[in-house]
Amino acid sequence: MRRLLPLTLFSAVLLNACAAQPAAAPTAAPSVPAASSTTTDLSSLKTYLLANIGELKTSSAQLVAASNQYYDLAKASGFDYDDLWSSEQQAVLNAVEVGRAAWMQASPGYEQIEGLVAGVPSLAEYDVILDAGTSAAEGGDGVVPFDLSLADGRTLQKPGNLFGISERALWGTDPELTAPIQADFNRNGTIEFGEALPEANVLLSSATALDRYVGELQTAAQAWQPNESDAFTALVVMVPTMNEYFDSWKNSRFVAGEASTQRDFVAISRLADIQDILSGLEVVYDGVSPLVASVDSVQSQQIDQDLTSLKTFVADVHAKEQAGQQFTAEDADLLGSEAQNRATAITGQLSQVAAALDVEIQE
Repeated sequence: MRRLLPLTLFSAVLLNACAAQPAAAPTAAPSVPAASSTTTDLSSLKTYLLANIGELKTSSAQLVAASNQYYDLAKASGFDYDDLWSSEQQAVLNAVEVGRAAWMQASPGYEQIEGLVAGVPSLAEYDVILDAGTSAAEGGDGVVPFDLSLADGRTLQKPGNLFGISERALWGTDPELTAPIQADFNRNGTIEFGEALPEANVLLSSATALDRYVGELQTAAQAWQPNESDAFTALVVMVPTMNEYFDSWKNSRFVAGEASTQRDFVAISRLADIQDILSGLEVVYDGVSPLVASVDSVQSQQIDQDLTSLKTFVADVHAKEQAGQQFTAEDADLLGSEAQNRATAITGQLSQVAAALDVEIQE
């Protein structure tokens, strides 16, 4: 799952988080008025969310356009992919590359708002649909609530989240979503990672559904009125997810290389995803920081510094990866534990402040 901490697990996380307090945190928070009597302007959260969804919608529409172009080429060849590749190679390459570029814009764009979408209960279903949900075959508590109808009349029953399906199709990591031919993109005589053609029906249907649900999320976000409970819930639910994100990174091709059997997270390192998620959570914290300061100004500054430090920690690891350092599974476990310890301490402080403010953490 892309969102790795379902709301149903919140209670256990909250207990663990509250147990881990950094040295800088006060032993007890002073009594303050209930949140309902405190005026807090959280409009910046909605502004941030809507602006980023607008950019995401542009990228998802570009993915649909490229998928339509590719589908039209495949349809003209009678979905004979051998003929398609031999007769329209450059046009096919162009369509696939444009589609990949659009996906590479859309995915980070979503990660930057995932903390809000996944952490706010009234929006959380869209995280399951777009980025976190599993397939019916995988099972679990986060199975997607939709079937994917293809243009050729087939239906994929609860196939998994839409970013995952489109990524697998575009980069050829799932044979069921990929054309049954070999396509030597760079004509060097060797089939390398990513040299695969999408199954045109799957790509078009997944891209179209992705764009449609982004539009629905946009409508839901416009109707959303942010409140203190939503903001603190998003922080407490989404900050302490580091260990599992690092575990996903460990199992990906970025660490495991060709031995990886993970079909998702092949185009962008999970380390980049974590930074994008934390960027969005920093915006959320900025919105509630005046409330935190009303409890303890020193603690407010400490939480802000700790969030920044956590993001910097992940960014440093990512920079080393981009510079060519090859991390091992053991490295990933150690780094994930360090990140998780930091995140758990931050969550403990946030939970303490929410309790002092009488702000409800929604389950």
